[in-house]
Amino acid sequence: MSMATTSTSSPTTAMGVFWENVRIILHALALAMILRFTIAQPFRIPSGSMQPTLEVGDYIVVTKWSYGYGRYSFAPLEGLLPQGRVFGRAPERGDVVVFRPPPEPDRDFIKRVIGMPGDRIQVNEGVLYINGTAVERETLGPTPDCPGENSAVAQAIAYRETLPNGVSYVTCDKGVTELDNTRVFVVPEHNYFMMGDDRDNSDDSRRSVGYVPFDNLVGPAQFVVASFERNTSIFLPWTLFTGFRGDRFMKPVK
Repeated sequence: MSMATTSTSSPTTAMGVFWENVRIILHALALAMILRFTIAQPFRIPSGSMQPTLEVGDYIVVTKWSYGYGRYSFAPLEGLLPQGRVFGRAPERGDVVVFRPPPEPDRDFIKRVIGMPGDRIQVNEGVLYINGTAVERETLGPTPDCPGENSAVAQAIAYRETLPNGVSYVTCDKGVTELDNTRVFVVPEHNYFMMGDDRDNSDDSRRSVGYVPFDNLVGPAQFVVASFERNTSIFLPWTLFTGFRGDRFMKPVK
C-alpha cells in the first residue's frame, strides 16, 4: 500500500525565488534609467507659456541624443559631472527645447530657440526682429487656442510667425505689455535666446531666464504622447477618460 507525501517548499527555495524577483526588478530599473539618460525622457507641461503649441497637461517626449550629452542630460546627477558636451550638435532656430536656465539650474524650462549665437534679437511693438529684420508674421485673429488672461480678454490674437530658416508656428498675443518692446539682445557665443509662443505669458530670455548656454540644453521636444485637461486627477479615476484630449495624442511638436 502506497502513501501520498506532501511536498513543501523549503526556505532556501523561497529565498531563491525572492532574490530572483529582486534581480529582475533591479535589471528593469537599470534599463529604464539607461533609456531615460541616453534615449528619451518624458516631461509634463505645467504652464501655458508655450500655448498654443503646447498646452497645460501635455506629456511630451524629449530625445536626449539630439544635441549630444551634457551634465543636465543626466539630471539629477548633474552635480557629479563636468561641464561640456559629448557628441554635441547645435540646435536649429525654431526648435522647441527643454533646458535648465542659469538662474534656476534645478528647474526644467521649455521654450523655442529664437536667437542663435551672435544674433541681435529685439521685440518692437509686438513684432520680433532678428538682426534688424522683422520676422514674417500673419494675423490669424482670435482663437480658442489662445485663451485670454481674464474675462476682459476672452481670447488673445493668434499670429503665424515664419523664421528666416522657414520654421513656422503660431504665437499668442494678449495685448500691449512690457514684453512687446524690449532692448536689443546680442546673443553671446555658445548661447541661445529662448522665447515662449505665448508671448505675453512667458518668462524667457527677455526676462529672468536670460541667455541659455549650450551646456544647459536637455533636448528637443518631439511629440505629445498624451494630454489631459487641467481638472484631471488620479484620485478621480473617471477623469482620466473624460479629461483625455484624444486630438493631441502622438501629436508632433513643431
